[in-house]
Amino acid sequence: MPETSRGTSASVNPVGVFSLEFLWITIGSCALVFLGAFESLAVTTIMPLVSLDLDGASLYALAFAGPLATGVVGMVIAGNWSDRRGPLAPLYVSSALFALGLLIAGLATTMPMLVTGRLVQGLGTGAVTVALYVIVARIYPARLHPSIFAGFAAAWVIPSLIGPYFAGLIAQWFSWHWVFLGVVGLVVAATAMVAPAVHARLTREGGDGSARWDLGRMAFAVLAALSVLALSLVGEIDAEPLVLVALALGAIAVALIAVRPLVPPGTLSARRGLPSVILLRGVAAASFFGAEVYLPYLFIEEYTFEPALAGLALTTAAIAWAVTSWLQGRMSTTLSNRASTLIGSALVLAGIVPVLVTALWHLEPAVAIVGWTFAGAGMGLMYPRISTMTLAYSTPTNQGFNSSAMSIGDSLGGALSLALTGLIAIAFASAGYSFAAVFAFTAVLAVAAIAVAPRVAPKGDYPGRRAG
Repeated sequence: MPETSRGTSASVNPVGVFSLEFLWITIGSCALVFLGAFESLAVTTIMPLVSLDLDGASLYALAFAGPLATGVVGMVIAGNWSDRRGPLAPLYVSSALFALGLLIAGLATTMPMLVTGRLVQGLGTGAVTVALYVIVARIYPARLHPSIFAGFAAAWVIPSLIGPYFAGLIAQWFSWHWVFLGVVGLVVAATAMVAPAVHARLTREGGDGSARWDLGRMAFAVLAALSVLALSLVGEIDAEPLVLVALALGAIAVALIAVRPLVPPGTLSARRGLPSVILLRGVAAASFFGAEVYLPYLFIEEYTFEPALAGLALTTAAIAWAVTSWLQGRMSTTLSNRASTLIGSALVLAGIVPVLVTALWHLEPAVAIVGWTFAGAGMGLMYPRISTMTLAYSTPTNQGFNSSAMSIGDSLGGALSLALTGLIAIAFASAGYSFAAVFAFTAVLAVAAIAVAPRVAPKGDYPGRRAG
């Protein structure tokens, strides 16, 4: 049944993502997503402890914004490479970079060394993301895209249950170093699992060879990454406040100029269709992840939580993310893209507001934990739909570009948000409102996401149905 991946025989002999034809590709891909999820949740939990141990409070935001910024470079290279030769080689190289970054971070004895490892790790994970999306586009029929993307989201379930708490326990009982080092071997194993299954299919299909190396686009990706890194370091400069504001605004302007060639035309102006899909991905990521990074920090700093207990604050939201991802997959033909993304954006705002008032008025931490569950549910409701719509708007010749654009929106949005929240936290530290100011900023971003969400599809259109 060789043509099933193109959707020609699916109606004759329906298959699912766990059928024999797709089984190992599904398991291997989800395993890589699983490890990325574990690492994301684990690092968010232990970073306050790492910062204290390495005296790196000033580089706290950079430790998160940095890998997102370098991930943009990895995404552009992987997208271009996938359009040229298929996603197999980018998958191998990016997995190796992911493992190398973990190794450097795990062996770090200073905060700059840890940040270096995180930068390498981000380069690899960004490229892995794009390679996996192109694999989905090349191998799975369009009708299975909602299911496999729901599977990717569901791969967050187990790390959501054990990741934050387990990472906290490792940091408390042994050392935070092992949170990084323990994942290295698992990345190698996951890549080895998926490789045999994808090799025959992707080496046979490959790329069409017509795409050229877009060195200009890669240069813009590097410029965008450097501008985010520069923005993250503005707070380290000893200068007048007006000078710092000017430098920050300049870095943001450069980042926005650099990102324009990396995304579809009209993205920054929220043009209907694919441009708004990409923009929503970036704004939603900026809102959610900008707040999530500071949630364990709030509990450890203000409520003296142990790292393991602080990690539990992320667990309920991640579980809600996985559950609503599954639900939207089941409702792919009854819940429109517009409704899914609009409701999801509203839930993110509904989740940030309780966190904001908790930080502002020192309410019981349970208020923030329960509220943050709604934010996770909102992300689960809209993220798989954004992925599905991106592929629905794509053709075989631009799957790599559009997949990388979506991931770039995700990473660059989060990176800019984290860089800005770092500056905001420093600016309001003397008044004692660092956390409240950060969460207020991310709430404003959630409002922006609500404004963009209705524009993801042309009026009266549903790209998921058209592509199916």
